[in-house]
Amino acid sequence: MDNNTENMAGTLKVSSSVIVSIAETAASEIEGVALTSAKKLAVMADAPLVKKLVSPIKVRFRGDSAAIGISIVTEIGYKAFDVAKAVQENVKSSVQNMTGITVSKVNVRVIGIKSK
Repeated sequence: MDNNTENMAGTLKVSSSVIVSIAETAASEIEGVALTSAKKLAVMADAPLVKKLVSPIKVRFRGDSAAIGISIVTEIGYKAFDVAKAVQENVKSSVQNMTGITVSKVNVRVIGIKSK
């Protein structure tokens, strides 16, 4: 799905996959978020096929705004609430600053804890 924005020069379309990429990068910048060796968000499933098919980020457009859902794994030794709050703030500001699309909410779900 694309989000269309009208401006004086024409139409701007931002793909949801671009928003997913921005959100993943923003979340991975937060200390305490567990990442894979490829610097991607960790998922709890151990099966390689599941890791390829399951995206930890979902984007839904409602009107002119986007709602983002993100599942994270925190590293042991960090307060999950503080990590999730930092992810919310960084994802929202990054997506809005880079795309100009209003983010109505960022729902963060902590799905696990991983040792370093």
